[in-house]
Amino acid sequence: MNSNNIYIVFGVSGSGKTTIGKALAKELGIPFFDADDFHPESNIKKMSEGSPLNDDDREPWLKILSNQIIGWHKIEGAVLACSALKQKYRELLESIAPEFIKWIFLDGSYGLISSRLEARKDHFFKKELLISQFKTLEKPKKGISVTIDESIPEIIKKIQSSLSIQKSQLGLIGLGVMGKSLAKNILSKNFSLSVYNRQVKNKEVDVAKCFVSDQSSDHKVLGFDELEPFIISLEQPRSIIIMVNAGKPIDMVIEALLPLLSKGDCLIDGGNSHYKKTLERAQKLSKHGVYFIGAGISGGEEGALKGPSIMPGGAKEAYEQSGSFLEAIAARDKNNMPCCSYMGPQGAGHYIKMIHNGIEYAEMQLLAETYHLLRFYDDKTPKQISDIFESWRTKGIDSYLLEITADILLKKEGEEFLIDKILDKAGQKGTGGWSTIAALELGMPLSTISESVMARNLSGMKSKRIKASEIYQIKTCKSDGDDEHFLDTLEQGFTAASIINHAIGFELLVEASQEYEWNLNLSEIARIWTNGCIIRSELMEKISTLFLKDNQNSLLLFPEIVRLMKVNIEALTDIVSKGLKAGCSLPVLSASANYFLTYIAAQSSANMIQAQRDYFGAHTYQRVDKPLTEYFHTNWKS
Repeated sequence: MNSNNIYIVFGVSGSGKTTIGKALAKELGIPFFDADDFHPESNIKKMSEGSPLNDDDREPWLKILSNQIIGWHKIEGAVLACSALKQKYRELLESIAPEFIKWIFLDGSYGLISSRLEARKDHFFKKELLISQFKTLEKPKKGISVTIDESIPEIIKKIQSSLSIQKSQLGLIGLGVMGKSLAKNILSKNFSLSVYNRQVKNKEVDVAKCFVSDQSSDHKVLGFDELEPFIISLEQPRSIIIMVNAGKPIDMVIEALLPLLSKGDCLIDGGNSHYKKTLERAQKLSKHGVYFIGAGISGGEEGALKGPSIMPGGAKEAYEQSGSFLEAIAARDKNNMPCCSYMGPQGAGHYIKMIHNGIEYAEMQLLAETYHLLRFYDDKTPKQISDIFESWRTKGIDSYLLEITADILLKKEGEEFLIDKILDKAGQKGTGGWSTIAALELGMPLSTISESVMARNLSGMKSKRIKASEIYQIKTCKSDGDDEHFLDTLEQGFTAASIINHAIGFELLVEASQEYEWNLNLSEIARIWTNGCIIRSELMEKISTLFLKDNQNSLLLFPEIVRLMKVNIEALTDIVSKGLKAGCSLPVLSASANYFLTYIAAQSSANMIQAQRDYFGAHTYQRVDKPLTEYFHTNWKS
């Protein structure tokens, strides 16, 4: 933005060079220096005695300043207060780097400045030298001139306007993998940007400045390792995206920012924060007049760079102020609409991102189980499985996760497939578990998502699994049937399980919307999940269209989905049966089948559960032959 410029504020003593210079430096977020601090001792002594300096006195002083200017320019720029009364003095100061020096002349009458000097204390400059300075002064022919008979804010405003000093439209804190990619995305949309990253010795050093130096000269970007100049560099009201780790780091950043913010500023948390913490933070900041948006961002490093799916939640006024930035950097759907939309108040955005991640967990596990069946039951090679998945992509069930799984299976190290070298111990960041807890709080089933979390937990028990395998020695049976029929059945079973998994996620969103009064738009949520995010798929395109018809309906009850499920459900139960019998663990495929069979059952096994509860705890039960308002208890032993 300022290209490390040196802004030289000059004029006679008493014109306000130091005061205006400091104010300008604060506005620009760069250091301030006073030229008087660089005078040789001989000059200071001479002026203290009331003797004016001659050109011979000034020459070494100006050379010192000229060298300092080069150093300041290499770092971050600066504002310098200097008398620089003659043109030749100014020429000497800018002789090394004239293109980076901006001259600002403070113009005032002798009477005004004289009265100011009379009020000065503890300064070596004497009033009687003012006449000499006015005689020496050669008014500049270039740069800008500002009269000093106005208030300091007005003078600064005029300087900024005359120099065309623009502040950044957007700020970003945290230049990790996602933060850097998002910052590059923002710059590619031609926004002016200020970035901040903390300084950590031997770990995070000059991260922001290095980021700035790596960007194209066409981009308007400023880098900071201190918060105050970073904040000063932003247009007001400020919009600041925070891209740091969820949890305590977010709170630490907010605490550091709060004293520097102004009413109407907006902070946007782009991390995987828990929706309840987002609500707490929003309430805290609102007391200070500061907005807070919890924005779920999905798409990984590539999505952040090229356009992610963004799920913002918070005050509607906050979105109206800062949402345009988020929409501009988001992915685009098939109609070129941004995959970003206002989700709802409070923690709605991060809640929706949490459910997104839960669906993602289960979709990943579904593909892992499908791969496992093909590899160890149907005896296919990774290359053959990749080909199978690629063929599925042409049959209406394409997805980003299916695409990358097909790619993964082709990767080799030498002659061996890399997938065979990866330890079967899955990691997680906790968001899948959050979904399960959220569902339990609302009394909702989350079968596929919960089982995918448990599968990851169980995979972590590697040493116990190895020991158990040695003890039980149960081998996976191989398929001995019709391979073509098996592949068709597997494709149908996978399709059914994926539909069920999505239905479970959206059912929880419906319940949360009602419970928390968020008024969520399911069609819009599905729409922004059609591109940019990890769970984008052809199925999501269908879901978005279906919810346009009825925002409150269960996905499994739409006629189009009913037809699909009737065709595919038998295949799902068949695959689960074959897989379990063969010794393959299929937690999510099994959970999806069990959920669906329970969901469509007019008569479930829960009547026995109620009888058992009443037997040991006198919890009572309702009867099918009595009004549902009545409850009964039985002495079961009599």
